[in-house]
Amino acid sequence: MSTSHGDKELQKPISEYAKYLKNLLPVNIPETYALKPIFANVAEEKEIRDGVIAFRDFMALFFDCLILEGHRYAEPKKTKNPTSYPFLHSLNQLLIDIGYHSKYSENGDSLLLTEISVFQAPKPSVPVSKQMEYLRFLMLCGFVFQGIDLKAKRFSILDEVIIVSYPSNPIMLTGLKALAIADIELRPRRYSNDDNLLRCDYRLLKVEDMDVLDLLKDFLQALPENLQQFALELHQRYTKMGLTCTIMSRAGVHFAYAYVKNSRRTLSAQDIYEKRVWKFSVTMKEGYTLVVRAKKTDRYREIIEGFPLTLREKIAEGYGCDRKLRNEHCQMGCQGIRIPFDEEILAMKEDIVIWLDCEMPSSIGS
Repeated sequence: MSTSHGDKELQKPISEYAKYLKNLLPVNIPETYALKPIFANVAEEKEIRDGVIAFRDFMALFFDCLILEGHRYAEPKKTKNPTSYPFLHSLNQLLIDIGYHSKYSENGDSLLLTEISVFQAPKPSVPVSKQMEYLRFLMLCGFVFQGIDLKAKRFSILDEVIIVSYPSNPIMLTGLKALAIADIELRPRRYSNDDNLLRCDYRLLKVEDMDVLDLLKDFLQALPENLQQFALELHQRYTKMGLTCTIMSRAGVHFAYAYVKNSRRTLSAQDIYEKRVWKFSVTMKEGYTLVVRAKKTDRYREIIEGFPLTLREKIAEGYGCDRKLRNEHCQMGCQGIRIPFDEEILAMKEDIVIWLDCEMPSSIGS
């Protein structure tokens, strides 16, 4: 029996999502890069850069705590969005609140808050019944809060100022502050379930534009070296052939490749994404995949016959709405033909290149 588009499904445990996000943390953060002027009043540039690295290390510990203890705070639920974990979303908002609205203490080793705005009435974004739970989880990760009645069932301030510290590495708070400012003031679009702070997306701080190749290398770093190399070869081949790569972070991370050089107007990242020929994706549900929007298969049927059986079957299935095509519930089949980007794809490397070449726009490909 078919189900409608967007039916609810049971989430994976939050520990699994924590493992997924931990793999997206940047590994190689440069020690030197120029910062945008907006951060001039936060701290010295070196302190901010050191703070960002310390925040990345904190987030690794944060995810480790979620992997071990997350089940105590969040149980899987049935939802239309399997990556929606309110506990994690609220922790993200709380961290942003602490970083963005605080001031440094006199000696600079802690942050001072007069309120936690996501806790405030009349419509707190973090439920009143859960507020102390979130603070206690951050304490489990190494935060220390003074000026709060930590024994109370509900959040209350004992003094006029809340003192927030991170004794194991105080410079982390500088990184948190800079990243929170970047998230609120510099991010073009912020989504209700975004996780950019949790992924330590430090590149918004930089003066120079983001290097797509560097971003792709970070994206691939959790994969075996031979798969990383194949992905980089595909990226370099098709950008040299004229495709534009754009990055989208929505229900996963997507590196999408589209031909847009003949466009008569300036295209947004979303516009380019919608014109994609293929993409690399990583999502909680599917892992790493190559997703191809094959539209010209009728023109190269003889070539397809020479592909391995696995690839021929994938292409023959086509893509589109799962409910309409296969009488199945939505599995995002409309995104394209999905090929797991694992060791098995390496046996089809040459065939994948031939396939993608056949799908190139006629003005630049066969």
